[in-house]
Amino acid sequence: MRRYILIVSCLLIPYFSQGQNLSKSDSSKVYKKRVLESTEIDILNSYYQQEGNNAAVTGGIGDEKITNFTPTIVVSVPLNDDDVLTFDVGISAYSSASSSNLNPFDLTSASGDDDDDDYGPGKDIMGSPWLASSGASGSDAWKGLSVDYSHSSDDRNRVWNINGSVSGEYDYTSFGLGGGYLMLFNRKNTEVGVNASVFMDTWSPMYPTELKSFDEVEGNLNSGFFNNVAILDQNGKATEKLGTTWSPVQGFGLIDDKGRNTYSFSISFSQILSVNAQFSVFMDLVWQNGWLANPMQRVYFADRPNYYIGNASAIPNYTSPTNKEVFQLADDIERLPDKRFKVPVGARFNYFINEILTLRTYYRYYYDDWGVNSNTVSIETPIKVSSRFTLYPSFRYYTQTEADYFAPFEAHLSSSDYYTSDYDLSDFSSSQYGFGISYTDIFTKFRISRFGMKSVDLKYNYYKRSTGLSANYVGLGLKFVMQE
Repeated sequence: MRRYILIVSCLLIPYFSQGQNLSKSDSSKVYKKRVLESTEIDILNSYYQQEGNNAAVTGGIGDEKITNFTPTIVVSVPLNDDDVLTFDVGISAYSSASSSNLNPFDLTSASGDDDDDDYGPGKDIMGSPWLASSGASGSDAWKGLSVDYSHSSDDRNRVWNINGSVSGEYDYTSFGLGGGYLMLFNRKNTEVGVNASVFMDTWSPMYPTELKSFDEVEGNLNSGFFNNVAILDQNGKATEKLGTTWSPVQGFGLIDDKGRNTYSFSISFSQILSVNAQFSVFMDLVWQNGWLANPMQRVYFADRPNYYIGNASAIPNYTSPTNKEVFQLADDIERLPDKRFKVPVGARFNYFINEILTLRTYYRYYYDDWGVNSNTVSIETPIKVSSRFTLYPSFRYYTQTEADYFAPFEAHLSSSDYYTSDYDLSDFSSSQYGFGISYTDIFTKFRISRFGMKSVDLKYNYYKRSTGLSANYVGLGLKFVMQE
């Protein structure tokens, strides 16, 4: 669904004091504080909801309403003084109006089971990019698990980690491996870190119903899904299926390369400038190859005639949300180059103004060889209103150029090698306004069994894009610490 570049955060590691030698016989011993005192559990929940009119599944127009609920549990376990094992388990359950229109014709079997392949003769078939279908692709759940092992040196100036992950949803699976090394020096005032990772992903491709059906019947529009289904031209007249009628772009075929690999290398640098100020920079190098397009997403060409299924009277209003009864047959699926190189470079500056107010700023520049360039600026000002409560107002502004291969609905030419109408690759700007509140109890007075609650964080974000898309996000986090 939605895939973005990982941003490496530069965090300071607390100063751990070393014990003094007790005797000559103990001179080789180093007394140290544990990296993690006891098991910690983070319970995270978020709800996301968006509205928009540029659904990529229906070629750049149509309802792109999405709701998403994401519960996650992160468990960090100290194995000894130096080693920590962390498990991150999450589920992202979503419903999507645009994804449901993989099969827009709203066909439900007599048994009541939704099935994108449930089509046949004798049915009154209609669809619309502006209505959510009851197809099975309208909702799904992403499931993910990651495991991280980290080790700290005795003086706490060196930390290395390795991690692995697996995740999947109904059309996609991903396996990841990675590791990193962190070095502190200059009395822990300076920090340098490097990370590397690889993700090996595989599509279980799902296709728009009309394109999948055309391939299955080898172009015979009097069989399969198309049997007894009228195909209308631009004027609303039924076409002769054995003559001039709809077909995908010449050379259309389903994808053969179902793999996608992502390789990334990150480097970060952090420096304490004074008692009150800290500065950090980072850079990522990301290389992708394989099938980088989404086979669910339709494309329509300006130089090909239009054909429809549904109510002929609705054709003149096809691009309007008032259209509820007709759907335009796709010319092809999204096609993009099989390689992509990305480079984000960013910086953070944090300043402790006083015991009440802190300033956190962030900037990132992003470049890739598909023609996308972007700038991100954000500011957060934590306000400590008491010993336990902190408020977090924030603002984020983002702007990007469009990819070389993007064009809106029916603006591409069929002579092009690559094309997409996904507005995530369009030229746009966006603003995000956020507010959060955090409660911290270092004494963990509230307990559930052997676990004391250490903190509660609640955050709300409102997002607005210049293309018209808007979204709301609510997140809740609870941290528990195991008590002896």
